[in-house]
Amino acid sequence: MVNIGYHTARFQGKINRSLYKSLLPQIVKRSIPHPGNVTINVYALSCERDLPEQVASIRSFIRNIGIPQTFTVISDGSYTDASCQLLRSIHPCVEVVPLNKLIRTDLPQCVSDYAQQHPMGKKLSALMSIPVDGATIYTDSDILFFPGGSDLVDLANSDSKSSYYLPDCSVSLDARIIYEPEEKLNPVNGGFILFKHEFDWNLAIERLANLSGLPIYFTEQTIVHLTMHHNHGVPLCTKKYVLDVTDQFIYPDKFASKEIALRHYVSDVRHKFWFNFGF
Repeated sequence: MVNIGYHTARFQGKINRSLYKSLLPQIVKRSIPHPGNVTINVYALSCERDLPEQVASIRSFIRNIGIPQTFTVISDGSYTDASCQLLRSIHPCVEVVPLNKLIRTDLPQCVSDYAQQHPMGKKLSALMSIPVDGATIYTDSDILFFPGGSDLVDLANSDSKSSYYLPDCSVSLDARIIYEPEEKLNPVNGGFILFKHEFDWNLAIERLANLSGLPIYFTEQTIVHLTMHHNHGVPLCTKKYVLDVTDQFIYPDKFASKEIALRHYVSDVRHKFWFNFGF
């Protein structure tokens, strides 16, 4: 039997995205109501393909969390000059920098090699290069922010030195760099991180250097997972910081509401991103 609700949701998401993309030049000129300024620096790595998601994500952050000190879009190298200008037009806090201008010159060779071999290697090199001077957020472009994110500002401004991570809804790890069974516990999703301090990446990077075979898609997330736990990271509340795909095959978005802080619309539910970009 055909799942009408699922296919209708995917079709609606496709139509909504297409319409949003066609209206981007007008959308970026619209003023964004916001709750005020926040002492947070935000970074996002994205590409030309994900321009509509990146615009919607930035606007949702400003609308629901506030105006960050900077919102830096790290281009993987594919953004056109016109798209970079469009992103900067969203708000004066938005800047665009190419990845090769951000990454540190002293990254381990295995990280540089991974970045040459796989897009997720580029993400790892970006995460390891983001300067952490006070509360700093990394967010994927397929994350939307909602009004319940006011407590994100409280976490950023708290005296706690702990960094925070988005718990994953499945164990999506590269088993080749997991050495002990207990290292799989409390899986970390690499799509959203609140840094409160610079990370010690050495443990996970040593494993990457000793990896037999080429790194894969989930190698980056496994390195983030190991590093976050090695640095005593704290999980965000999964009721407010949502990564859940249990509504994949039904029509509505079960989790979007004014009470949550964000939802990460990973590939299984990416179409639902386009149900909620207007919050």
